[in-house]
Amino acid sequence: MSGLFGTLGVMARSLQTQQQAIATTGHNISNANNPAYARQRVAIQASLPTPSPIGMMGTGVEATAVVQIRNYLVDGQVQAETSALGYWEAQQQALEYAQASLGQSLNRTSAAGGADQPGLAAGLTELFNAFQSLSTNPTSTAERQVLLMKAANLATQFNQITQRLDGLWGTLNSTVSAGVTDANRLITDVAGLNEQIAALEMRTGGVANDLRDLRQQKVEELAKFTKIDTAQQPNGAVNVTIGGVLMVSDQHVLDTLDGYDAGGGQILLRAANAGTALPATSGSLAATIEVRDGTLATLSTQISELASRLITTVNQIHTTGFSLTGTTGAAFFTGTDSRTIGINSALLDDPARIQASGTSGAVGDNQVALALAQLAQQSHASLGNQTFSQRYHQSVATLGQALATANGRLADEQVVHDMLARQRASISGVSVEEEMTNLTTYQRAFEASARVMTVVDGLLETLINIKR
Repeated sequence: MSGLFGTLGVMARSLQTQQQAIATTGHNISNANNPAYARQRVAIQASLPTPSPIGMMGTGVEATAVVQIRNYLVDGQVQAETSALGYWEAQQQALEYAQASLGQSLNRTSAAGGADQPGLAAGLTELFNAFQSLSTNPTSTAERQVLLMKAANLATQFNQITQRLDGLWGTLNSTVSAGVTDANRLITDVAGLNEQIAALEMRTGGVANDLRDLRQQKVEELAKFTKIDTAQQPNGAVNVTIGGVLMVSDQHVLDTLDGYDAGGGQILLRAANAGTALPATSGSLAATIEVRDGTLATLSTQISELASRLITTVNQIHTTGFSLTGTTGAAFFTGTDSRTIGINSALLDDPARIQASGTSGAVGDNQVALALAQLAQQSHASLGNQTFSQRYHQSVATLGQALATANGRLADEQVVHDMLARQRASISGVSVEEEMTNLTTYQRAFEASARVMTVVDGLLETLINIKR
């Protein structure tokens, strides 16, 4: 429709369009600090023209959709890197806990066997030094008391380290169980959002941008726990697959994660309904399981083997000796491993019963004490042909290398993740300066449209007065 009334219609559509653009700009600005939000734009196009004697006449402008500015390729890369970042964060944290369990820092000095290092390394050195001191003065009660004190301290260190490692093992198990619970909650959330998005988009014919933002946030939170694969569906839903098992199909939760006891007390992952074991390859759950069953299990075994060999070797020599009171055959250590190692209570009650002599009745003889001191330099086949200290330092160095690797990989993944986050922000993020520029543009267009309507209204009034 041409003429003044047609112009009024054109301006009315313009006002409405500018209002919608201003409202969307305000929505963007209000979400400027929302990291899950992807900025939106009102898609504007010329409305359909109408025929006139002089040709097709324009009818102004109209808003056709509210478009979300999002790059799904970048979203997929962020999702994958989120899994990798979660993996190395969990690795680093678990290995740092293991380091704390040893009671010493995993640096080059500790790995090289510095005598001034705290923890088990110092305890082993002090024990053999005490045997050496006793060998120089085998009848000294003071030297015997010092030896028993150093030995008891070492046994306590073995006990405490093992208790801490056992506690860490249980903590990592609980972490897996808690992670499974959180992941299943997110799976349910994604399915619920799929249902809301599909229903809303079908009812309105538009795109549920804000709900899609929230779903993407949930998907990335889920990816931090475990590697997932997603597939967009024609109805707006996203299907989620974990380890080849379809977990979410449209609005339906087909399966969930299950943390189950594999038989050794450790919690592993499987699909609850399908019963399929899920190999953890990325994400925090995978890292926690890997550290628990790999590095931590190996460290615990090595510490226990070290204590067991120490108990056996020292007792083999000590039982052949003779004490100041003439007794023989007594063990120096009790227990069988790092959990149970202790000192023979009979020796603690009477240090004179330490069997330092190699000959019955020769109280000044030091053969057994000297042989015990020389254990510090002897290699043992059961310890990989290493001394006690070398074996312990190798265990520490292995853990230290694993932690150093985790630190390095985490730093690398953080750089990649941050780079992708910045790339996504450059596409989908809200720039307040840009939005303010757009707001000014829409404001001027609104004011100009209103001004045109005022002019047309005046022209119509003039026409009406002419007829009078």
